[in-house]
Amino acid sequence: MRADKAPHVEDAPEMDEEILTPEQLAAAWAAEAPEPAGPVANLVSSLVAMALGIAGLLLSLKLGLGTPAEPRPGMWPFIVSLVVAVLSVVQVVIGRTGGKDGEKFSSYSWYAGIGFATLVGMVLLMPVVGFEIPSLLLCFIWMRWLGGERWRSATMYSILIVAAFYAIFIAALGTTIPRLF
Repeated sequence: MRADKAPHVEDAPEMDEEILTPEQLAAAWAAEAPEPAGPVANLVSSLVAMALGIAGLLLSLKLGLGTPAEPRPGMWPFIVSLVVAVLSVVQVVIGRTGGKDGEKFSSYSWYAGIGFATLVGMVLLMPVVGFEIPSLLLCFIWMRWLGGERWRSATMYSILIVAAFYAIFIAALGTTIPRLF
């Protein structure tokens, strides 16, 4: 091998793609972008987010808030739900013009609903069978069907993620998550 060439340079494919300027790249992305959603879709999505925020506020109040010095289980869910509700109100007031940022709903829009439904399923199953099986199923469903991973990699990643969470939250931190082992 010659000294002036790096190893495996001769194996690298030739770069025959055109180099685009930032303006050309932005124009290409804009041409491929979905149509804007419009004011009705922006309003409906904001109202749905507001309803979820209000539901979270009510449910977190049932858990109890406590004080900043001694927070109860509902403290952080209350804060997050409050932020969601307030931002939803702002979106209803300011974002109802249906600007360019929102996208029309497509078949991929259902992925968020599927993700939410599987997350609710995990929360409902955890007290019954522990955290390991529902977490493994959640990771697998998200990776395989929502993320498009292959069976082998979805299985491997799911096992590794649940093992990492087990090591961090149960073994290292000693939390009281319902579990089988």
